[in-house]
Amino acid sequence: MRAAAALLAAVLALGAALPRPGLLPHGPARGDARLRPGDDESSPGLLLRRALRLYGRAARRLYVGTNGVISSQDFPRETQYVDDDFPTDFPVIAPFLADLDTSGDRGNIYYRQDDSRDVLEQALGYIQAGFPRSAATFVPTNAFIATWEEVGAYQELSQDTEPSTKLNTFQAVIAYNHEDTYSIFLYPEGGLQFLGTRPKESYNVQLELPARVGFSWGDSDDPKRDGLFHSLASSERALRGLERESNTGIPGVWVFHVGSTEHVEPGGGQGAAPAVPQSPPEPPNPGTASYPHRASSHTAMAQRPSHGGPVLLGFVPARRDTQEPRGDGGTGQSFSANPSSYSSGQHGVGVEEDVHFNPDVFTYSAASRETCAQHHGQCSPHAFCTDYAAGFCCHCRASFYGNGRQCLPEGAVHRLNGKVSGSLRVGRASVRFQDMDLHAYIVGSDGRAYTAISGVPQPAARALLPLLPLGGLFAWLFALEEPGSENGFSITGAEFTQNLEVVFYPGGETVQVTQTAEGLGPDNYLSLRTHIQGEVPFLPENVTVHITPYEELYSYSSSAVTSSGHREYVVAAGTANQTLSYRLRQNITVAGCPHARPPARQRLSVARAFALFDSHEHVLRYALAARIGPAPDDAENPGASPCHDGSHACEAPARCQPGVGTEYTCECPAGYRGDGRGCRDVDECSEGLSQCGPFSVCLNEPGSYRCECRGGYQPAGDGQACVPLAPPSDPCEAGRHRCAPGDRARCLSRGDGHATCECLPGYTGDGIHCSDVDECAESPCHPAAICYNTPGSFSCRCRPGYAGDGFQCTYAEGNPQRLTPCQHERMYPREVPPLGDGHVPQCDEQGRYRPLQCHSSSGHCWCVDAAGQEIAGTRTAPGTTPPRCGSPESIQQLTPCEHARMYPREVPPGPSPVGDGHVPQCDEQGRYRPLQCHSSSGHCWCVDAAGQEIAGTRTAPGTTPPRCGSPEPTERPPSMCERWRQSLLEHYGGSPRGDQYVPQCEPSGDFAPLQCHGDSGYCWCVEQSGREIPGTRSEPGTTPPCLPSVAPPSVRPEPRPDVSPPASGTFLLYAQGQQIGYLPLNGTRLHKEAAKTLLSLHGSIVVGIDYDCRDRMIYWTDVAGRSISRAGLEPGSEPETIISSGLISPEGLAVDHLRRAVFWTDSGLDRIERARLDGSERRVLFDSDLVNPRAIAVDPVRGNLYWTDWNREAPKIETSTVNGANRRVLVHTDIGLPNGLTFDPFSKLLCWADAGTKHLECTFPDGTGRRVIQSNLNYPFSIVSYANHFYHTDWRRDGVIAVNKETGSFTDEYLPEQRSHLYGITAVYPYCPGARK
Repeated sequence: MRAAAALLAAVLALGAALPRPGLLPHGPARGDARLRPGDDESSPGLLLRRALRLYGRAARRLYVGTNGVISSQDFPRETQYVDDDFPTDFPVIAPFLADLDTSGDRGNIYYRQDDSRDVLEQALGYIQAGFPRSAATFVPTNAFIATWEEVGAYQELSQDTEPSTKLNTFQAVIAYNHEDTYSIFLYPEGGLQFLGTRPKESYNVQLELPARVGFSWGDSDDPKRDGLFHSLASSERALRGLERESNTGIPGVWVFHVGSTEHVEPGGGQGAAPAVPQSPPEPPNPGTASYPHRASSHTAMAQRPSHGGPVLLGFVPARRDTQEPRGDGGTGQSFSANPSSYSSGQHGVGVEEDVHFNPDVFTYSAASRETCAQHHGQCSPHAFCTDYAAGFCCHCRASFYGNGRQCLPEGAVHRLNGKVSGSLRVGRASVRFQDMDLHAYIVGSDGRAYTAISGVPQPAARALLPLLPLGGLFAWLFALEEPGSENGFSITGAEFTQNLEVVFYPGGETVQVTQTAEGLGPDNYLSLRTHIQGEVPFLPENVTVHITPYEELYSYSSSAVTSSGHREYVVAAGTANQTLSYRLRQNITVAGCPHARPPARQRLSVARAFALFDSHEHVLRYALAARIGPAPDDAENPGASPCHDGSHACEAPARCQPGVGTEYTCECPAGYRGDGRGCRDVDECSEGLSQCGPFSVCLNEPGSYRCECRGGYQPAGDGQACVPLAPPSDPCEAGRHRCAPGDRARCLSRGDGHATCECLPGYTGDGIHCSDVDECAESPCHPAAICYNTPGSFSCRCRPGYAGDGFQCTYAEGNPQRLTPCQHERMYPREVPPLGDGHVPQCDEQGRYRPLQCHSSSGHCWCVDAAGQEIAGTRTAPGTTPPRCGSPESIQQLTPCEHARMYPREVPPGPSPVGDGHVPQCDEQGRYRPLQCHSSSGHCWCVDAAGQEIAGTRTAPGTTPPRCGSPEPTERPPSMCERWRQSLLEHYGGSPRGDQYVPQCEPSGDFAPLQCHGDSGYCWCVEQSGREIPGTRSEPGTTPPCLPSVAPPSVRPEPRPDVSPPASGTFLLYAQGQQIGYLPLNGTRLHKEAAKTLLSLHGSIVVGIDYDCRDRMIYWTDVAGRSISRAGLEPGSEPETIISSGLISPEGLAVDHLRRAVFWTDSGLDRIERARLDGSERRVLFDSDLVNPRAIAVDPVRGNLYWTDWNREAPKIETSTVNGANRRVLVHTDIGLPNGLTFDPFSKLLCWADAGTKHLECTFPDGTGRRVIQSNLNYPFSIVSYANHFYHTDWRRDGVIAVNKETGSFTDEYLPEQRSHLYGITAVYPYCPGARK
């Protein structure tokens, strides 16, 4: 202990941070094991000399992972935990959990168990510094030490990038005896040079997720305790403090009690040395741990500890299985230079509607012969489709190979992942194994295949050494192709089933193997399931197996590939060798092209084959080098050509052409030019070599080109020329329309010889009759400005004494000063219930409401609170003594129910409308009682916590009132009509104006056949879906005859198979990699059961997303395709690319539905651009003073644009007009990574979600009135506002999170079943918010 005390004294004397000698001794000299270098490696389970107690449970093995973690069980793949927040699905001790990588000699990871005296004394010194009382008698007998030394972050390297020089060093120590366990995290000075890592699937979206430090329990036998965790640091601010702060008094040293209880107790709570601050860098938030959740049947609030007790623990729902999204989709119409081929991924699939339309089931209407025009979507994006007499086939393009349905780049490295299960009898032993990991690594340029199967128990693993066909399948799949030959993947693609039977001699043991390929993942990883069953010969320990090179003949048909053979292998034990053999028969079932002609026979030649069992890592390995060629004739073949053995010098994409003997030549493929050793692409378009006809555009591609028709033209029958479309005559151009004059309306051709009329922005009407909108009624100007209405527009002018553009006004002296609410109300008096005329409030010198307010004309007086709201019971009549009012800050405000009792509102019309005011019933706390009854009519209904009527609960007078409370009535779920009605009522604040539309619903929940627009007198008939029936709208004074529950048939095309149309009402759309998801809202609650995929876009990475409420179209950015596209929400709509060039990393996107414009940010070009919604009139708004622009939002009514720049050196939020004028910085202090930005058209607030500060904040559009809504976000990416909620996507939870605007509390979350990061999010309204110019 004297040595430990001396070390602690030396460390404390330095005071600033922990020196490197402060780490416990480690490295090869101390007998440490070294973890294999790599990106996602884990050690074998180290059997402890003495079991330790961890989280109240016994642990006998420990595993160390590359990614800064220790566990008592083996690790899953890093995609299941490395980017996620706590809790994990398995037990974790995490000194620095991030995506680390030690490939390329970037650091070492050491680990060992130790019971030496010097190590135990040093560990005990740290423990007692953090727990001077409770650990005073603790004596460790064993220690486990894991050290990450100079390790780097995972980095995708290319020829133009260098490995980062930022490397981290840290250490974790577990010290324990038979009763208790403590954990120590050590961070030496300068040891943390980077604080986070970039997610692998972020593509070129620049993001960095901070590391996580802490503990997670993993799964428990008690489901009530699933999800326990303790988080020490998960933000950049907290991580920076790890080196210089502490909970022991020693900088960089953190100690935790993790053994005898199910809680983690941090050190420092018992009077540790006061050299540095004792609080951890990221203290838990009361009532939460790492992520707060609403208490429900699935989640429970964290327990609040007493002083000095265990820290807070979080409870969250159990995790889901990780899945990657898949789908196929395409954009833009094009055709290949091949006349009879279609470019896959470039066409929509046309479908016809069944008369019996089912919105959940989509079917093709195909002719008897399948054609490319109908089914080209089944082809790979790197393939073309060819029509044959009896059908069609897919063929991979040049520089790719495969069966056309799946294509891989030639010569590239490929990976394969899978699971191996089975039941084997080995000698007298029976062995079962389930879901063992299989990984294969393929070097396609020379036909090498490496296979590793881990975890198969003994003696089965050693006995499988001779069974080379387990890895031989991959040698055949990816063999080097001789001229005129095709390897297995070129025929089978990524979907096939192999059945293999092997009979061993001389014992006659038989084993069956089934290997099923299940397609390509998003990273072109082939997925495979393997099942092994039967009997194999026993092999003793310490033997090696040598496989002799062999050749094997394969026979091919249109649906199967077969082979058989006899193999010999040598079992060597010391100097004794024994030659054994087996026979095999295999059948590979494929779904290849029925119109292709595969080779009758081919020969697979395996020049090198190895089999090895690593008993230390429990891994079975196979390695093969193979090539495939034509089956030999009787004559012997000459020596191998360099083209066949891979020794040629041809550079891709050149092809090696064998000559005489070992001679060869290099030839560039079609579409390339050069000497073969260096080929460059031929630009057929610029050199005039294309065969594109008139009215077409030539687009160059690697090794080829394609022709796209200009607007107004379509491909001709020869596949090359473009012919004009022959649309019906345009009534708009011919002047055959009834639209209002062109300065008030515009004519829109429907393409079928008919036209519709639409009023221009600033006018209202049916397009035939358009009247000016008085925009000034919406109060769009600054409070210190005057609004002047003009035909079709308006203008704002600052009042005398103010300067500005009318939207922003400041005092003439130049000092910006906003009016207080009281001053604003003095300028614009409001009505005071029940007084009809305006009341001008009295303000004090600071602009606050005076506590006593009196009406100047009526003589009534009353008291108000700080917000100017009348205080119940204080009103006095004219001529009486005014009430005595105190300070507004000391007066308690009314609850919504109490306020409604004072000022009754009309009950929203339901099945039995109630016209006169309803006085709600409140409980003792001022909350709405669940059951409400009208005092005069006798109607009763149930309400939610906001006092809103719950659809379907109203009862008639004289009947039994409904049963209200928890749970809510379950007679039937709310209908579409009721949900839409409830949503609009919430949006209107419960009391719609006379000019606002609220749908009328039947008692059954269906739309009433007759719908009327408020008190305007306009009425119309609707279908069962609520859609207006054209031609039924009537003028005021007449009512159209509407038939109940009868709607004329709706004839419209069905959607394509990857487009699922949404229902009516408000819903959210979110971007999730290769798809756009649909999440409806029930009021403001997430209707998770109805969530589904709206649009699948294979090969895309959708980031930004927004909605055009006028044309009902969604717009999105694609960072993988470097494009901007759109698609309609109507069934049958096709995706359309509107911007396809001049982009690098398009991220944020915003639609201005009034100006018909789209805005976007490009973090690769550091630009902000705008264009018309069809992609025309594109121009750059800003290309300077931008580093990482991301989110963008627009206020169409006021014509303002807002965007974020998460430049780490100087993050900011800026604004300008939509035309790029008046650019200025709104926010530049106390922000970190402002990923998400939204403008609320109703509250007129600009709000953002910050992944650096973890804050959700709002401000007025001029930058004033800034306030924090929520201060404990995880890692938000995008955000949108609707009603009284925010909804944001989160990269830690991989879901959509709901936050209440008023309270800032988390109210709900949706976690899609398909697990991957979510990007942009937007809200889709059934109307245009703030639709006036």
